[in-house]
Amino acid sequence: MSLLRNRALIAAAALSGLFLLAGCATEEVNTANVASDACGAEGYQSLVGQPLAAVSLPASLKSRIIQPDDLVTQDYVEERLNIETDTRGTIMRVFCG
Repeated sequence: MSLLRNRALIAAAALSGLFLLAGCATEEVNTANVASDACGAEGYQSLVGQPLAAVSLPASLKSRIIQPDDLVTQDYVEERLNIETDTRGTIMRVFCG
């Protein structure tokens, strides 16, 4: 009887540990799938595939250019347009954040 009880205690302890670890998990926000288009990214999707040098953006547009190996903050600014380029300066992605 005590062997069965010990196994039950060990199983309960293991499950408790798993639940505790699950509570510590962090959830990352995937900004590519955020529903809001507050920055107007939908209207700039036609820029994808074009060279950045050939594009002119309104001076009032809150935007940032993200090139490979650039250090960028991880803050999410809903009304900021992000333009991501490859090493040749070709626009690869346009998104809010």
